[in-house]
Amino acid sequence: MTTPEQSSLGKEVAYTEQYDPSQLFPIARAPARAEIGVPDVLPFFGADIWNGYELSWLNEKGKPQIALLTAMVPADSPFIIESKSFKLYLGSFAQTKLANVDAARALIQQDLSEAAGAPVQVKLVEPSGFAKLELDELDGLLVDRLDIDTDIYVPDASLLTAAFDEAPVDETLVSNLLKSNCPVTGQPDWGSLQIRYVGPPINQEGLLKYVISYRRHTGFHEQCVEGIFMDIMRQCKPTQLAVYARYTRRGGLDINPFRTNFTLPMPDNARTARQ
Repeated sequence: MTTPEQSSLGKEVAYTEQYDPSQLFPIARAPARAEIGVPDVLPFFGADIWNGYELSWLNEKGKPQIALLTAMVPADSPFIIESKSFKLYLGSFAQTKLANVDAARALIQQDLSEAAGAPVQVKLVEPSGFAKLELDELDGLLVDRLDIDTDIYVPDASLLTAAFDEAPVDETLVSNLLKSNCPVTGQPDWGSLQIRYVGPPINQEGLLKYVISYRRHTGFHEQCVEGIFMDIMRQCKPTQLAVYARYTRRGGLDINPFRTNFTLPMPDNARTARQ
């Protein structure tokens, strides 16, 4: 089984500038899901949206080319891709000659799909499209406005409560105070969180304390979002729930997991100010 300890994460490595798909290191989703009580039949669907800002290769004349990468890894894929290995893989294109941007996209899509164990969608934006990319913030009511006291910095689902005696609501809540830590290196991962639900009104102070409680938690981005999804479902019992996180980039990559149990369009992947 592939585990983070077996990867290049947190270790000195030799960087290669020649195409090397063996750099990609898959990590099975199942063990982490078992720890947080995700059943074999997934209670959600969605994707992990990766954005890569450090991709370059050579054209057939030896001239460097650049592009921004977006990869959509389906939530039902058996594997995630460890982020440092993803960075090393993209770096291996630096002195690699490719016919054109379509060849680069097709090759990356093939390799990521093989590593994830499911079809991955890849999009490359060339410099001519950079000016069309926009910044935006997550829509919703900001719970960070609340003045709270807390000293809980490890995840505590008991902080989540809902008013089961009140009429169901359809609302979207947002926090920019999500922080977790890499499970191997301990480096901080900073993020913003959007929770859209239909169900009994969720206590917003409790939700904010719960988001803050991740502050010393160690876990990959994908696992944190799935843990949040499962805790809200168990504690607050919404009939519909979607959880979306936008994490700041590290190593030229940002990872943005999206999980929902009802039909929604995929997020538009607009970059937030902190990204």
